[in-house]
Amino acid sequence: MAPRPPLGAGFWALIGATFLGFLGIGTVLPLFGPHVRHDLGGSDQTVGLVIGIFSFVALASRFVSGPLADRRGRKITFLAGLISCAAAGVAYLAPLGLAGMYIGRSLQGFGEACLYTGAATWAVEVAGIRRSGQALGYVSSGIWGGISTGPALGQLLGSFERAALTQVIAAVAAFAILIWVPEEYKPAAHNGRRRWIPALLVPPGFAVGFVNVHYPVITGFLVLHLARFGNSGPAAFSAYALLILVSRFFLGGLPDRIHPAITYYGGLGAMALGLGVIALGPPPALAVVAAAVLGFGFSFPWSSTAAKVLQKIPSGERGSAVGVLSAFVDLFVGVSSFAAGAVANRFGYSAAFVVAALALVAAAAAGRFVFRADHSQDGIAQVDVADECLMG
Repeated sequence: MAPRPPLGAGFWALIGATFLGFLGIGTVLPLFGPHVRHDLGGSDQTVGLVIGIFSFVALASRFVSGPLADRRGRKITFLAGLISCAAAGVAYLAPLGLAGMYIGRSLQGFGEACLYTGAATWAVEVAGIRRSGQALGYVSSGIWGGISTGPALGQLLGSFERAALTQVIAAVAAFAILIWVPEEYKPAAHNGRRRWIPALLVPPGFAVGFVNVHYPVITGFLVLHLARFGNSGPAAFSAYALLILVSRFFLGGLPDRIHPAITYYGGLGAMALGLGVIALGPPPALAVVAAAVLGFGFSFPWSSTAAKVLQKIPSGERGSAVGVLSAFVDLFVGVSSFAAGAVANRFGYSAAFVVAALALVAAAAAGRFVFRADHSQDGIAQVDVADECLMG
């Protein structure tokens, strides 16, 4: 196999802009609650509503950002997301009280949906469909790096106003970077009625949805669960996040080089092992290793599934596909957040991790419909030819 040409400056500019966009989103997160509760006089319920409106708007916006990326272009979708995030920061800074928080979170939800859809589809276009796994891995690294670094930066800044201003600056900086990056994608004419969720996307949607059931369990209960077993929760979560970031950056291209089913099911196996060990309440050193194994495994199912899906469909439908798959993730994370809380409240923290591990069985079953052998390389070649026609 001939060596692949290196990814160009435009691709890395795209990844850098993705990092900046999500850095701004993450910066305000740790300061929301105290600002709404103490500075604006909101109740605890108000804090929950302000935080939660983001998820509902982001979920609905997936069905807007995907068609926008297909019909108007990846670049305009990404830029629209950055403009929306900058406007969210302005709303936070405006003297609007609680209304500014609701407006800002809504704008941020729409912006996040456009950022991810635009970044993912544009990166695949620039890297090429046969490097889609690698491209999605780098995009995920930019997202995860921004979301992980943002809260630490927000705490360092010390005030919600400074964090909100940083969100505006980060979005404007990303916009300034991307405005000079050319886009080769040429939207094709879309005739006929568009289906909101094509049948082709249902199995992969369920696959990535069940994979992400563990996420609210980890974010909500890992520290609480491990507090009784040596208090290794913070270190374990750091190991989990670090392995996701490193694996997606350095190993994101594996689904392109070996059959994506291998990386998908290998990732599920590592996740199940990590969740199982954590559920047992291990000593600190083993808990950190188990969380790292979980993060390593979680690095692969999304890129494996998305790469397989994007290879099956023409370029002009990839934005909608990414939007739908992301909507499945939002839906499953939201539902599993409530379910995990109910399970933990009634049966204990360990039971929540067991449920998350069982969800991987459903993810494995859904994967059988995603990685069926009847999709040959000829189909991928046909998509490549179609891409060349669409790209002119």
